[in-house]
Amino acid sequence: MAVQTFLFADDGQTPNNPRLPMLVYPAAVDIAGQADPAVPFETLFERHGWTDGWRNGIFAFLHFHTTAHEVLGIARGQARVEFGGARGEVLTVGAGDVVVLPAGTGHRKIESSRDLLVVGAYPAGVPVDQKRAGSADLVAARSAIAKVPVPAMDPVQGREGPLVKLWGELRQEAPQVKPS
Repeated sequence: MAVQTFLFADDGQTPNNPRLPMLVYPAAVDIAGQADPAVPFETLFERHGWTDGWRNGIFAFLHFHTTAHEVLGIARGQARVEFGGARGEVLTVGAGDVVVLPAGTGHRKIESSRDLLVVGAYPAGVPVDQKRAGSADLVAARSAIAKVPVPAMDPVQGREGPLVKLWGELRQEAPQVKPS
């Protein structure tokens, strides 16, 4: 599976993550013929220790999380999403795609199909917050982001996945989350 990586710089309103790249897994989950296309994402994420899941869309305001990494699985529809804040990238994501956002990575929906359904989750046992870009205390945000543990498993491929390989060298420097 070819994974795309994006590393976004702090833009003065959105801290992003200075060490960990955002990962995009195109067509990672086969949802063809599924009566409920969210279930394969929920099952996959849970199996790999990404819990506290939800179903919804993507907020239209620019926000980020300072205490947790986040995985987004596109169960239905498509969306144009701005990742990385005002100086980031606008990407189109569609059914079957998965995006892993390291803590601090700004994101907001630009537009979407009416049937958009997103499944989100976070590494097990990690508290989740939400900050709006432009109104957060960036000094505190940067400090919190630096303390977020590196997940033990990739939400899509587990212990052998791209997240483990790409973020793996950082395990020596950052705290780790133990799988449940």
